Amino acid sequence: RRDRGTGRRGDRVSTRVRGHHHSWYSALVQRHMHVRWFGHGGARLLAFPTTMGDHNEWPNRYMPDVLHEHIHKGWLQLWCLGTNHDASWYDKSVHPGERAWRHLQFDRYLTDELLPFTHHVNGNPYVIAAGASFGAFHAMSFGLRHPTRVNRIIGMSGTYDIRGMTQEYSDGNVYACNPFEFIPNEWEQWRLDAMRRQDIIIAIGKGDPHYQQNLDFSGMLWRKGVGNALREWEGFAHDWPYWEQMMLRYVGGHD
Repeated sequence: RRDRGTGRRGDRVSTRVRGHHHSWYSALVQRHMHVRWFGHGGARLLAFPTTMGDHNEWPNRYMPDVLHEHIHKGWLQLWCLGTNHDASWYDKSVHPGERAWRHLQFDRYLTDELLPFTHHVNGNPYVIAAGASFGAFHAMSFGLRHPTRVNRIIGMSGTYDIRGMTQEYSDGNVYACNPFEFIPNEWEQWRLDAMRRQDIIIAIGKGDPHYQQNLDFSGMLWRKGVGNALREWEGFAHDWPYWEQMMLRYVGGHD
């Protein structure tokens, strides 16, 4: 349905940019999943929310307004996604392997349901996965797991080793989600070739606790011949004003 965007920036309610909203029940994640999108064409940008965020987070943080020129001119269509964080990584009542399996079900929702829906709305073949903080993990994991379906990855202030959420536990499910584990062992030539065609941007503040991990992860990719743009920002740089600047700088590719 039509999403009119009712908020004024001074009120911190929601975006002023008009968009759309849709939801459906997904048997894969066993819940209704929501998505909001803005724009009439252009590259499809999948925006993953931060910890426990949902499909309203990027609109409520005015990212459609920040990217308004790209959206208005048809360069970009912004898709704001929901997740199942509460049932996967943040449900500490279940075993870490089960949490990872639930994440993989979310991954299947993205490939089998969400991406086909976005393509039905907009057939532009270029797909960008972007996220900040925990959303950066989602964007990087999804983009590298499916390198033939994602053309650009923008990770801002991210962590790329999910074992920090599992108390260092790993099994087949955790491994399959975790770029920090599966990238060093990647061997299939077609996957490596596809990753080498991706535009991968890793933006991190020098004062961020995950700064060294980002440097290490960038090196892992380079050792596999997978180019990436590591962009180091001054200070902590782990907040929405910085992510606004990063999106504007990198949405069209690395500088």
